[in-house]
Amino acid sequence: MALPALPGSGVQFRRILAHFPPELSLAFAYGSGVFRQSGAAPSHGAMIKYGVIGTDALIEDLLHWKTLYVAGRLQKPVKILTQNENGKLQAALVSNLKSAVTAAFLMLPESFSEEDLYMQIAGLSYSGDFRMIIGEDRSKVLNIVKPNVPHFQKLYSNILQECPQVVYKHQLGRLEIDKSPEGQFMQLMALPRTLQQKITSFVDPPGKNRDVEEVLLQVAHDPDCGLVVYQGISGIVRSSSLIQSSKTILTAGLKKSVTYSMKKMYKMTKGWLRKTS
Repeated sequence: MALPALPGSGVQFRRILAHFPPELSLAFAYGSGVFRQSGAAPSHGAMIKYGVIGTDALIEDLLHWKTLYVAGRLQKPVKILTQNENGKLQAALVSNLKSAVTAAFLMLPESFSEEDLYMQIAGLSYSGDFRMIIGEDRSKVLNIVKPNVPHFQKLYSNILQECPQVVYKHQLGRLEIDKSPEGQFMQLMALPRTLQQKITSFVDPPGKNRDVEEVLLQVAHDPDCGLVVYQGISGIVRSSSLIQSSKTILTAGLKKSVTYSMKKMYKMTKGWLRKTS
């Protein structure tokens, strides 16, 4: 059984649904229930999943990676249906892409391909997600990147060309980055605030309470700098994925959640079969 929506929220969600293409007959919103969209026959429509988030919360996640739930999705090519003119939001969207590039740089070797970079970026929001162990096709990231390399290039090309720490050989599809401690320290200092805090709490012994800059300088000299960054990102995603999974059960109901999980298991099994065939 789905939880009831907040009083008056049904009207707001129906207004949101009105912006979707008419062939989509049903949409599911976390915390709101299921609403039928008028003008489309249920037998011919498609089921989509969508979430509702306030602008301030969206900007917060884009800038600081508080959960990486929305920010992670917007690090991949997406189709924006409508968008208000909001300078602060526009700046946050660009900042999120730059942060994704910076985090990926720290986890990649000195020289790598464009596809390696996009694989690393696309995988950020799945790092530490327990659903990638049980319930998700393990080739999910590859399936996202492989057919969409031109879209990733369009999304990140300007950022890569303007980044002073990378040599971007566009014609060859290769990149080289500064892996010196000084270069890595600059990249660590440019990471979103929540990730810096996660890294600090992971590296700094309890009770020591060193300055974030001091800890990041130590990490920059660590041969396992990339692993430390990965563990920080995993800490953010792990908490977020657990919360979102519990929300799915509460809002969609147990029956729908089990059905959804079974579909995920089926996709994961198909991914295994492709690899072994």
